[in-house]
Amino acid sequence: MSTVDLQNVSRWYGNVVAVNDVSMTLGPGVTGLLGPNGAGKTTVLHMMAGFLSPSKGRVLLDGEPTWRNPAVYAKLGLVSEREAVHTFLTAYEFVRASAKMHKLPDPDAAAKRALELVEMTDAQDRRIGTYSKGMRQRTRVAAALVHDPQMLLLDEPFNGMDPRQRMHMMDLLNKLGERGHTILFSSHILEEVEQVSGAVQVIVAGRLAASGDFREIRRLMTNRPHVFALQSSDDRRLAVALISEKSVSGVEIDNAGLTVRASDYGSFTRALPRIALGEGIRLRKLLPSDESLESVFSYLLEA
Repeated sequence: MSTVDLQNVSRWYGNVVAVNDVSMTLGPGVTGLLGPNGAGKTTVLHMMAGFLSPSKGRVLLDGEPTWRNPAVYAKLGLVSEREAVHTFLTAYEFVRASAKMHKLPDPDAAAKRALELVEMTDAQDRRIGTYSKGMRQRTRVAAALVHDPQMLLLDEPFNGMDPRQRMHMMDLLNKLGERGHTILFSSHILEEVEQVSGAVQVIVAGRLAASGDFREIRRLMTNRPHVFALQSSDDRRLAVALISEKSVSGVEIDNAGLTVRASDYGSFTRALPRIALGEGIRLRKLLPSDESLESVFSYLLEA
C-alpha cells in the first residue's frame, strides 16, 4: 500500500501560477481529482508522477520525493490525458513493451494479464491505429497496470469510452481500490467522480477548494445559491409574488423575462409551481443559468 503527500506544493510557469499552495495526503482507495478544465489537475498529477518538479513544497511517494527518482516508477502507473501510443504496434506489443521496460520476469504473461483486466484480449493482435479512442484508452490503462503498481494516476481516463466501457473501467478501479491500491483519477465531470470515488479533492484555479467525503461536498454544491431565468404570462405579477417566498433572495426583470436568485434549489423549485398556480400565471420557461461546473467550483472556493 502506498501513500502520496503533497506538502504546500506550488508550481508556476513564469508569471503564471498553475498550482498554488496545495497540500493533500492520499492513501489506499479511489480518490477523484475534480475541477474545471484548466484548474491545475494535470499539473498536480504530473508532479505526483515525477514528470514536473514543484516550484515550492514537496511531493512524496511513501516518504520519497517523486522528482528525479526513477525508483518510484516500480510502484506507480500513469495514464496521461494526451495519447502516447505507437499506432503501428498491436495492443499486445505495446503492453508487452511496457512490461519489458519494467524488467518483469515474464513480460508475455504480464501483458496478457493486463489486457484481460481491461477487456482487450479479443483485439490484442490488431494494430492500435485501427482502434477507436476508447479502445486506445483501455490499451494505455493496461500498459500502466502491467507491473501491478501500488499507485495509479489517471488523467481523464474515461475520455472516448462508450457507456459499457466506462462502467467496466469504473468497476475495475473500484476493485483495485478495495484491494489496497491507491488510485487518483482526474475529471471535470461530476457524475464520473460520483460513480467511482467516495473521496474527492476539488481544485479551482490552482487552489484546493474542497477535500473529503464526496457526499458532503455534493451537498454543498446542491445547497449553494442558484440563479434561474424565467418567462411567464405575467412577469411583473410573478416577480411580486416571488419576492415573498423565503427561498428567493432576489428578483430582476427585463425584456427577456425574470432573473431569480434562490438560496435553496429544492425549496424554490417546489414553491414556484404553487405560486404560479395560485396567481393564475402560466410558466413558459424555467432554466438554471449558472449550472456550469466552473460556477459550482467557484462557490466551493468562496465557501
